[in-house]
Amino acid sequence: MSIPSLGTLTSLPAADHPELVADPVGALLATWPYADRVAVVEIDPDLADTAAMTEAYDLPLVASANCVVVAGRRDGEERVAACVVRADTRADVNSLVKRTLDVRKASFLSMDRAVEESGMEYGGITPLGLPKQWRLLVDTRVLDIDVAIVGSGLRRSKLLLPGRLLAELPGAETVEDLGRPIG
Repeated sequence: MSIPSLGTLTSLPAADHPELVADPVGALLATWPYADRVAVVEIDPDLADTAAMTEAYDLPLVASANCVVVAGRRDGEERVAACVVRADTRADVNSLVKRTLDVRKASFLSMDRAVEESGMEYGGITPLGLPKQWRLLVDTRVLDIDVAIVGSGLRRSKLLLPGRLLAELPGAETVEDLGRPIG
């Protein structure tokens, strides 16, 4: 099985390069049966944001899958979820995410908490290696991406993998229309 590649990026087997991923991501890759289908690519950390990265490396916007972390409360219990949506959409936090989590109000988790609890850098948070107590919601459109670009847990690299494999992550739940088209 060959590792995925895209655009002008140089793909390396992610499982063989733990120095290019955050520790929780490396820990998942060490045991995940699909790790041999995941590539890591080094990027300029100043280009980690999706718009800058797609332009600089001549990548299609629809290949990127963004991961945002949201939280809400019900009966005093906090419910946290990472939502993975295609980059040409935005997570439907105020409606679908709120209903899926069964909370009155859902909002983005603070940057400090998201970084601390995930063990990943801001701008690099990825669905691979998230805390077990967080739910993982994946938009079904992401599964159709042939080579999906997601964070590596670090700003200086990204992961490439078949989008359908995101549904194979521990605890992943696929949600139709999780992302709303932008504009």
